[in-house]
Amino acid sequence: MRRPLSIMRASPSEGWIELLYRVVGEGTALLSRKARGEQVNLIGPIGVPFRIDESRTLPLLIGGGVGVPPMVFLADAMRQSHKQLEPLVLMGSETPFPFRARPSQIMVSGIPGDVIAAMPLLEDWGIASRLASQQGYAGCHEGYVTDLARLWLEGLDGDALGKVSIFACGPEPMLAAVARLARDHDLPCQVSLEEYMACGVGGCAGCAVPIRTAEGVAMKRVCVDGPVFPAEAVFPG
Repeated sequence: MRRPLSIMRASPSEGWIELLYRVVGEGTALLSRKARGEQVNLIGPIGVPFRIDESRTLPLLIGGGVGVPPMVFLADAMRQSHKQLEPLVLMGSETPFPFRARPSQIMVSGIPGDVIAAMPLLEDWGIASRLASQQGYAGCHEGYVTDLARLWLEGLDGDALGKVSIFACGPEPMLAAVARLARDHDLPCQVSLEEYMACGVGGCAGCAVPIRTAEGVAMKRVCVDGPVFPAEAVFPG
């Protein structure tokens, strides 16, 4: 069976994509043993992407665990094609981050002064990022990434808050918390769901999830109808 993996970076002009994954089973173990020059068979990109509203110039990107790579991809897309945006990327993980964090040189108002750990790649791009964990990692917010997001949002004035939109990918409990956060602050929010996919082309319906629509609740396939949905359609509250 294929494995659904998120793209972290891509260069259409140069013809490459970059994936970030953790070895957790047989499929990813086999992939990790591929040598330079070997071929892999893949299908993609598939599904519905995030939609960027350029009038919301302060996008908040929240990634948890395997939801981190899509946030890097989205931040990269914003810096290349939507230069007026000033994204903040918050990442959470209860296992070691797949990069060596470094102290950020980009100040972020509303973030506690001792929370300075950042992703080097984003830092090099000039994009603000902060990390959260409950494992005592140096420079990280001690708690959930959604708690860190709430601190930042509550530090904004009304004008700035009106410029925020939220994008998130991660485990379901985190996405549910992000959806509550968006409701509490009346902010638009899109979530990318993590589901196992057998075919990836909408044929097997193995990744179907209940989504609230104007006509009522309907089963939608994450691989072709998603993976991105409005947060309120997935977590109506």
